[in-house]
Parts: sequence; structure tokens; C-alpha cells
Amino acid sequence: MFAFDEANKRSKETMEAVMRSYASMAKGFQAIAMEAADYSKRSFEEGVAHIERLQGVRSLETVVELQTHYVKSAYEGYIAEASKLGEMYADLARDTYRPYEAPVAKAAANMKAAAAQATTVAAA
Repeated sequence: MFAFDEANKRSKETMEAVMRSYASMAKGFQAIAMEAADYSKRSFEEGVAHIERLQGVRSLETVVELQTHYVKSAYEGYIAEASKLGEMYADLARDTYRPYEAPVAKAAANMKAAAAQATTVAAA
């Protein structure tokens, strides 16, 4: 027979897991957005500073040297930022899934036990 108390308890547990997951996801996306905004600001400021340095240069060799240094540092900064954002997205996925780990493990154990019981009954 269907147990309403058990269904109510499971529904409440599920809703709590969903709410924890959404809260974790919201915090993660907020942190990622802040990091992306900070990187954009830094990148823009570095670009403006580079243009200002170029304006005061009088020789072609110095322009090439400054430009080469700027492109190299901008590329390295981009790669570092992309790696950092990748790690943040991976952390976000882990943190978002974490509230579901226990219920999923419990459900898998229940299914395994039910399958073992059904196999035992069928063999008899």
C-alpha cells in the first residue's frame, strides 16, 4: 500500500536537495560572472596602458618590442584566465551535484537490493 508519510518525507528531502543545488549554482555563476568582469576590466586597462606607452615611442624597434611583449602577456593572461574559469565551472558542476549524491546512492542501493531479491524469488 502507498505510504503517504513516506512520500511526503521523500518529497521534502528532494525539495531540500533541489534548493541546495540551486543555491550552490547561483553562487557559482555569480563568482564566475565576477571573475569574468574583473578579467575584462584588467584586460581593458592593460590595453589602454599599452596604447599610451606606444604613443610615446619614437623608434620602430621599440614599437615591435613593446607590441611583442604586450601580445605575449595578453595571450598568457588569457590562457591563465581560461584555465581558472574552467576550474570554476568544474567546481560549480561538482557543488551543484553534491546535494543529489546521497539520494542517488540510496536509490541505487535500493534498486540493487530489489534486483537481488527478484533474482532470488525467480530462482526459487
